[in-house]
Amino acid sequence: MLKKIQSFDPVGIAARDLKDCLHIQSCALGLEGSLVDRIIDTHLSDLQTKNYDKIAQELGASVEDVSFAAQIITNLEPRPARDYSDDPPQYVVPDVYVVKVDGGYAVVLNEDEIPHLTLNKQYQEMLSTNGTGKVARDYLIDRLKSAQWLIKSIQQRQNTLIKVTESIMAFQRDFLDHGINSLKPLVLRDVAEDVGMHESTISRVTSNKYVHTPQGTFELKYFFSSGISMSDGSFVASQSIKNEIENIIKNENSKHPLSDQAIAKILKGKGVEIARRTVAKYREILGILPSNRRKKHY
Repeated sequence: MLKKIQSFDPVGIAARDLKDCLHIQSCALGLEGSLVDRIIDTHLSDLQTKNYDKIAQELGASVEDVSFAAQIITNLEPRPARDYSDDPPQYVVPDVYVVKVDGGYAVVLNEDEIPHLTLNKQYQEMLSTNGTGKVARDYLIDRLKSAQWLIKSIQQRQNTLIKVTESIMAFQRDFLDHGINSLKPLVLRDVAEDVGMHESTISRVTSNKYVHTPQGTFELKYFFSSGISMSDGSFVASQSIKNEIENIIKNENSKHPLSDQAIAKILKGKGVEIARRTVAKYREILGILPSNRRKKHY
């Protein structure tokens, strides 16, 4: 019965474990007994660390064949059915736009996402009608005051969002002109002092808020980052360093990937004072594997 269920779509369901799941899929591809199947059975841990030389030696195959088999295994689905969902995709809608105008930048609210609230005229008219009793009149006055307070609070929150975004963009003008590598170190306190508000207010206003800029759409929290010192005494945003690390790894020789120490050395050559362990931390944040697991064999 289990074998019957395992033949259903999506291929790999009802597997006992990861090895079983991959084995079912390799058999469905007609690779039963092949090098792919043998690697799945005996060398999954070595495959994870890309120890192709050991796999090739123990299975009597060439490194090139092992590399090709590894590519096939990589394209198998370890979690069948995770792509089956009726949930619609959730798109990011910017709360504010930063638009370039006459050499400067203007911050504009995305009013399409803001509900337009007004007071109900019928209830307002009832207040001016002599037939409305005292109890009803007092109730309407109380409710209208609450509605006015709500509308005023929303408007104030919108104004605060604009004010905070303008402050952030003023600090990050170089980013708007030149891109991510020009991000400057920025903390909540800097913006709080600039706009005359408490840090907690800045934190709440920027939470889950997105801004569309000439450089793309970003969460407002993205622009807050610590600083890394440069050899000339200046500071650069840690986010810029993460982007630089990502670019260095993207352009490395995949047959001889760079170690964290080698990346730190490259950055120091560009004037960035950074330790190997910091490179490792940023690489992990970016979701990039260590050098021994990035290595590719041809």
